[in-house]
Amino acid sequence: MSDQKPQPGQINIELDEATAEGIYSNLAIINHSASEFVMDFVCIMPGTPKAKVKSRIVLTPQHAKRLVKALADNVNRYEAAHGEIRDVEQPPIPLNFGPAGQA
Repeated sequence: MSDQKPQPGQINIELDEATAEGIYSNLAIINHSASEFVMDFVCIMPGTPKAKVKSRIVLTPQHAKRLVKALADNVNRYEAAHGEIRDVEQPPIPLNFGPAGQA
C-alpha cells in the first residue's frame, strides 16, 4: 500500500487482511422496508438442513439502487470480455423466510 495522502475529492479506503479474504455465498436473501434494504448472504451446503447468515449488508434505498446499477454494469463488462453468463435453473431451496424473501 502507498503512504501517499489522498488528493482533494479522493477517499482513502483501507482493506484489512481478514476482510480481503472475502466470504463465500451461494444464496442471497433480500428484504426491504420503507427506509432500508437488508441483504443476507448465506452459504448453504447440499444435504445440510441448516445454514447461517455469513454476512448482512444494510443499505439505504438510494444506495441499493446504485448497487443494482453498478452490478449490472460489471456483469455487462464481464460478459463483453468473457461471454454470456448462463443462468442455470436450480431446484427451489425450501426456505421459510416469509413472503418478502428472494433468492
